[in-house]
Amino acid sequence: MESCGDWISSLPDEILGKILSLVPTKVAASTSVLSKRWRNLLGLVDSLWLDESMFVYANEEEEKRGLSGLCDLVDKTFVLLSNAPVKKAFSCYMPRLNTLDESEYDRVSSCVNRWILTAMEGSFLEIQLHPNPWSSFLLQTNLLTSNTLVKLTLSGRCVLEVEDVFLPALKSLSLFSVAFEYDYRLWLLSGCPALEDLHIRDGDYEPEPLSFGRDVISASLKRLVVFHNQPEFQDHHDYIVLRTPSLVYLDYSSYVAEDYQFHDMDLLVEARLDIWLWVSTNDYDDYDDYDYHDDDYIVDHNKPKAIFGDVTGLVAGISNVTTLHLSPDSLEAFHFCCKSMPVFNNLLNLSIVSNKDKGWQVMPLLLKSCPNLETLVIKGLVHRVTNRCGDACACIPKKNKKKKNKNKRRKKKNNKEEELCCLLTCQVKLLEISEYGGSSQELKQMRHFLGKLGCLETVTVGVNSESEFLRANVLDLPTLSSNCNIQFI
Repeated sequence: MESCGDWISSLPDEILGKILSLVPTKVAASTSVLSKRWRNLLGLVDSLWLDESMFVYANEEEEKRGLSGLCDLVDKTFVLLSNAPVKKAFSCYMPRLNTLDESEYDRVSSCVNRWILTAMEGSFLEIQLHPNPWSSFLLQTNLLTSNTLVKLTLSGRCVLEVEDVFLPALKSLSLFSVAFEYDYRLWLLSGCPALEDLHIRDGDYEPEPLSFGRDVISASLKRLVVFHNQPEFQDHHDYIVLRTPSLVYLDYSSYVAEDYQFHDMDLLVEARLDIWLWVSTNDYDDYDDYDYHDDDYIVDHNKPKAIFGDVTGLVAGISNVTTLHLSPDSLEAFHFCCKSMPVFNNLLNLSIVSNKDKGWQVMPLLLKSCPNLETLVIKGLVHRVTNRCGDACACIPKKNKKKKNKNKRRKKKNNKEEELCCLLTCQVKLLEISEYGGSSQELKQMRHFLGKLGCLETVTVGVNSESEFLRANVLDLPTLSSNCNIQFI
């Protein structure tokens, strides 16, 4: 068999540069010793990936020496790349600084800041900075300045003092557990006039609660994803402010706040909400006349205290959406923490997730507030049965069932209530049910939907079983709409 030649080395420099850009920087740098052909190819890479895994340490002392060696290697790499063409990405997983003494910490920290400054002053389009989660890193104030940077990702215990920010080309910003000194978080967005995509995740390593996502004010922002998970900081969830006139997509997850000030969101098209209450609502199911918002409301009869939070401002702020996704917790937040429900005139697509531990109390009011709804998507039909389930579902609490048996003679009144069922006035044409298991409660709910939704054209049922009996049970259900077509997927 003929020996294979060195076909890789015969490739053009530009192709080899692309290949080296796809491997770790340590591997790319090591190729310079292969031959004269590879000696100067490192300058053609368009992506750098720097982290302490470039070294393997046998003990703590060797680790300290290794970090010093890492600093020297990276400095030399940047020198080689000083005259290189436009760079695509620079990713830096910062070293574990908590194992270093003060002098070594200062040296390594200075090196990291120098690398970031070099990347900012260069022509990189994307920069990712990931401090080690076991040691915080203070990013210097003069580092967030670049005329070319399009995408920036900061994560881990990165503490920012960003008085002077100038990122005129930045389109995408991701902040994962980033802490801010003072109110610099507002200055960061003001220095990004072209920002379109913002992703915020708080809750892992911040020394302070809601370090960034409390206030988001941006005229250019089009897409916003916020995730707060800070159950130990209820007192700090006093207000949330969004002022984003260009926003078209919102994905918001957090414990409920005391007040929401969502302004200038007329262009919002799609919203995903996952709002969690601070307490279980099981104790509130038996009180039909309970005021969830009044702290002074009849506290003498062992009734639970008022529920913390008010999503009225949030719901009003998103009322122009055409597509809305709600989690099981959000359904309860809408019921217990919303003083007034707006009319969603533009809402065409509503998607909810059901949970056996969460109630559907808000569903009748919600459906009545969506006069133009065309598509209803429900993941799971099983939910907690309460005294306030309403007529969007078929379940009847035991307490109400006893009353109904005692009042059989009131048939006319029951017929009148039947005419007022929220489903009878609903304009839904497409009903999608996923994770359908065929239980008696689910079948009863399917009968309720099919028998009350008069505009249905298509019903899609997602099943995990090939049971013909399960499908036959659904197909045998009477439908109010004569044009209803039932499909299984």
